[in-house]
Amino acid sequence: MNKYFLLSILARCLLNIINIKLKLLEVFTMNYNFNEIVDRSNNFSSKWSEMEKKYGTNDLLPMWVADMDFKAAPCIIDSLKNRLEQEIYGYTTRPDSYNESIVNWLDRRHNWKIKSEWLIYSPGVIPAISLLINELTKANDKIMIQEPVYSPFNSVVKNNNRELIISPLQKLENGNYIMDYEDIENKIKDVKLFILCNPHNPVGRVWTKDELKKLGDICLKHNVKIISDEIHSDIILKKHKHIPMASISKEFEKNTITCMAPTKTFNIAGLQSSYVILPDEKDYKLLDDAFTRIDIKRNNCFSLVATEASYNNGESWLESFLEYLESNIDFAIKYINENMPKLKVRKPEGTYLLWVDFSALGLSDEELESVLVQKGKVALNQGNSFGIGGSGYQRINLACPRSMLEEALIRIKNAIK
Repeated sequence: MNKYFLLSILARCLLNIINIKLKLLEVFTMNYNFNEIVDRSNNFSSKWSEMEKKYGTNDLLPMWVADMDFKAAPCIIDSLKNRLEQEIYGYTTRPDSYNESIVNWLDRRHNWKIKSEWLIYSPGVIPAISLLINELTKANDKIMIQEPVYSPFNSVVKNNNRELIISPLQKLENGNYIMDYEDIENKIKDVKLFILCNPHNPVGRVWTKDELKKLGDICLKHNVKIISDEIHSDIILKKHKHIPMASISKEFEKNTITCMAPTKTFNIAGLQSSYVILPDEKDYKLLDDAFTRIDIKRNNCFSLVATEASYNNGESWLESFLEYLESNIDFAIKYINENMPKLKVRKPEGTYLLWVDFSALGLSDEELESVLVQKGKVALNQGNSFGIGGSGYQRINLACPRSMLEEALIRIKNAIK
């Protein structure tokens, strides 16, 4: 037998062995411990330390602020340790690899091909939206949002002296929410900006391509620019797919400004790292100039390495987290249906937030919060803080160890019985 043929067989065998070892390594590294209880009471956590200010006591189980009670991915922790050990934390400049990690992530996870030169750093999504409002509109201009929605959408419009136009989401009999396109058409005259939440916080919708196209066409027809907050875009449950609004067509690309971040996905909000995607050159220059005027141009040194680590090496952690999250969601819904039949809940399509209807209890919003806080010793987000359509609801954060979720559900059950 030809020795070269034997060598080729041996080489293929060795390659197979290497691939098997790599697969085994991947399996083992995906065994992250999401059941671990992490004490956050002394690390200046907003979620754990601000309850006294809001609820009058810290003796509550916090299921409100939208961050996770899980440790960050090991790849992120390792990258931060390595950076910390350099022992100098001076001014930073963004390497090309930072933008490349974002570009590659969006291509890989969302099939959206963007250009590096479209990216602008921001310490957060809401600060970026606030600056965009000031650059793209004038005082008293109209800006449209869809409530119930993340409450800073409402406040950032009002705080910048713009007129808020609300097109409420429609709730169907099955508990699902849809956009009210007729209402949008009726109210959009003279509107300058539309602020979209995709995926939607708090109702958990992951808008479909058809839904987004209908909205995008209305906005193009009326010359309304879209700011799309897509910070929850990576937290998508099975059978659903996130569609970036700007990815649908060249026209939508030019008419949409997209805000994203690794912070929600990888539980690193305290590092303040987000980015804005502006394909339109004029929009890009407006925001870039605005950040220059207030001298916000640099990441902190830790957000740089954490962002790259997240997007380059955090995918297996994210996949494991999504499996755990979906299990938590299914558990919570089953528990509510079996033990609190007066409550109504629908499985979200995205986010780690559960939007629960308590209205059948017949309590006012103030009474409901008092019952949950005083009797249940649990902190949830009051539904009416999300605007029209939120009264009678509570938002529950499920990004926590199962034991913590079980305890919260037991407390809620005992409080309302």
